[in-house]
Amino acid sequence: MGVVKDAGTPFVSGEAVALDVRVARIGSRMLSFLIDLVVQVVLVWVLMIAAVFGLSTLDRFAEIDNALVSATLIACLIIAFIGYPVLVTTLTRGRSLGKLALGLRVVRDDGGPIRFRHAFTRTLVGVAVDWPGLILPPFTWVTCVWTMLVNRDAKRLGDLAAGTIVIHERTPESWGWVPAMPPPLRGWAAALDLSGLDDELALAVRHYLSRNRRIGEPYRSQLGQALAAEVAACTTPPPPPGAPGWAYLAAVLAERHRRAVALLAARRAASAQVWPELLAPRPALRGTALATWSPPAPAGPPPLRPGVPRA
Repeated sequence: MGVVKDAGTPFVSGEAVALDVRVARIGSRMLSFLIDLVVQVVLVWVLMIAAVFGLSTLDRFAEIDNALVSATLIACLIIAFIGYPVLVTTLTRGRSLGKLALGLRVVRDDGGPIRFRHAFTRTLVGVAVDWPGLILPPFTWVTCVWTMLVNRDAKRLGDLAAGTIVIHERTPESWGWVPAMPPPLRGWAAALDLSGLDDELALAVRHYLSRNRRIGEPYRSQLGQALAAEVAACTTPPPPPGAPGWAYLAAVLAERHRRAVALLAARRAASAQVWPELLAPRPALRGTALATWSPPAPAGPPPLRPGVPRA
């Protein structure tokens, strides 16, 4: 396929198939990390509250000292910052809550889903080195940011150690917005000759109509007049007197879209007449005559000709 990532070498799966993926950069990854961090902090508080209630039941049996409280806090931190992300990313195959919110996913370098060892390695390295202030001093965040900036796949040290990469799971869909037909121009648009209107000009008009509110004056009016003049030069008849420019452009695009849809429907109907089995729904095998069909019994030996012995 020859598809490459945002920058760097082609992203090839284990089956030697080029994949069309977008690598997640530092901006989306940091926002995903902040969402996960909020969830993990809340989880620490929930675990600590549960531990306090649990330890309060031991008050009559044993003395609760600072060492026990410190050990409980360490256990809660380990569960929230190591156990929780490893468990979630393993079960969801690379999607934490933050990554799920932003449409990101952790995959292996060959594009396959991660397993427990990948999730554990990248999480452990992330807690120990990448994320600031958890184990090493806070200035270690410079190492994480620098690695993600210089690496062509925006990998942090945890990704390099685990052999993983973070990608955008949601791919942008094709833009299919079409302006509505202004009712006063419906009859006029039906007689338009649109043979001279090419796809490039139609796309430019569509972009203008969808974004003209974000264009300041006088540039919005100038651009609209220029596009209307180009469309009028390649279409006939001319727009009705007094028709607003935006309505004229919207009517041209809406009529062009209506004719394209009608042409596709006509071609589909013609194909159905020539070869109806091609577009007919396939019958289900279960519960039909085809499912109970069995091949005929094999024919017996051919009859012997007189005077020819049987082999």
